[in-house]
Amino acid sequence: MRFGMNMLLWTTHVTAEHESKLTFLRECGFDGAEIPVFEGDAAHFRGLGEALDRVGLARTCSTGLDEDHDPIHPDATVRQAALDRLRWAIDCTHAIGADVLCGPLHSAFKVFRGRGPNDDEYRRSADVLREAAEYAKTAGVLLAPEALNRFECYLVNTSAQLRKLCELVDHPSLRAHYDTHHMHLEDSNAKAAVTHCAPVLGHVHLSENDRGVPGRGQVDWQGTFEALRKANYDGWCVIEAFSRLDPEFAAAIHVWRDYFASPDEVCTDGLAFVQRGLAQS
Repeated sequence: MRFGMNMLLWTTHVTAEHESKLTFLRECGFDGAEIPVFEGDAAHFRGLGEALDRVGLARTCSTGLDEDHDPIHPDATVRQAALDRLRWAIDCTHAIGADVLCGPLHSAFKVFRGRGPNDDEYRRSADVLREAAEYAKTAGVLLAPEALNRFECYLVNTSAQLRKLCELVDHPSLRAHYDTHHMHLEDSNAKAAVTHCAPVLGHVHLSENDRGVPGRGQVDWQGTFEALRKANYDGWCVIEAFSRLDPEFAAAIHVWRDYFASPDEVCTDGLAFVQRGLAQS
């Protein structure tokens, strides 16, 4: 099992100016950093990969899609745009030397249609993701679509819906991304949710219910850790927490207050907590 820290704690666009943060993560004991892929090109991410190599960190990547790049849109042109956007993100992920591209890859973020999902939308999403996974295979990248809470998407909210989508895609380069924050809201039993996802599980975010320091909130950590160990999960466990350091991003995800005294304590205290919990489970 490898432990990472999501750089969204500080920024949506990691540059050379953040190398000191990357060094700090390495000093804390993290194995890697999760790099957001929202802007930039392959050359930019190749340079970041060199910086990560200097620091001694492995890496994963995360991204999302907007209404102009929606895999479940009824218009084939919009779905093609979504596929093109995913291919761009895969290229950036490959350039930085990451092995996972995670996030809500299945549908556009915060785009709602006043109802729940239907079979056509699952089919459209699976078709786009299957093509993206085939492209990712050539780059040595694992795609990991993430279930989000019902306030951020409507297609995939629960662990059962996440497994359903992964099984519809049915591609070896795509596996489920489980996030404890979202599943705290949407699944009634954390241990059962992880267990249900286990056959398709490929990536994990360890995130508190308030997006603060893991272990200080309401997430069922004991049940989560026990299920991960019982499933013999050996992929990435990435801590995800958010701050107000990037005001535009904070507004987009509704972070209106601080959840800790300093972002650094998310890394130090959070990593110690999850390592101790997984070791004891």
